[in-house]
Amino acid sequence: MIEIPPHTPREAFELLMAGNQRFVSGAPEHPNQDAARRTETAPSQQPFAVLFGCSDSRLAAEIIFDRGLGDLFVVRTAGHVAGTEVLGSIEFGAAVLNAPLVVVLGHDSCGAVAAACSALENGQTPGGFVRDVVERVTPSVLAGRAAGRDSAEEILAEHIEQTVDLLLERSRVLADRVAEGRLGVVGLSYRLADGSAQLVVTRGLEPALPPAS
Repeated sequence: MIEIPPHTPREAFELLMAGNQRFVSGAPEHPNQDAARRTETAPSQQPFAVLFGCSDSRLAAEIIFDRGLGDLFVVRTAGHVAGTEVLGSIEFGAAVLNAPLVVVLGHDSCGAVAAACSALENGQTPGGFVRDVVERVTPSVLAGRAAGRDSAEEILAEHIEQTVDLLLERSRVLADRVAEGRLGVVGLSYRLADGSAQLVVTRGLEPALPPAS
């Protein structure tokens, strides 16, 4: 079956989530993973989504969304913390490669979120550059607790929302494309046990999609 590339943020989102549903149900199609696709994408790439996720080894994007070569422009850091290199990479995927969707992907049992919570409770932070990761997650934990969001799931959702907002606040390129209707930004929370990606927040998808319960 020939797949028509998505042109709108909503089409891209629906294509991505259809792949996750196949993965969850145990019926992946493994699209765009053959020699023909390899040859097709060798000269250039046209990914339909930029996926900014946690580096956790269990969050292999092309697997959990049942996609293949040239489909996803993937950027990953521990705790999906965003520095200038990350912002530049995401802008490249959205503005240069014209991907209509940016996804922030967090997950339960995130070590970076747990470390930030622990640091606030006992005053101890890791050494080396891991400390920088934890410090970048800490504002999300504080914001969540200030809003009465204390459970691990609620703190994770807060961190995902904070990351989405950070991308749009710091990047005029992304914000302008959302305002023009050319880009959607969504936050998803991945559940390690069942493999499902649950919607947390959306920006630029109309009509608005309801968040996961």
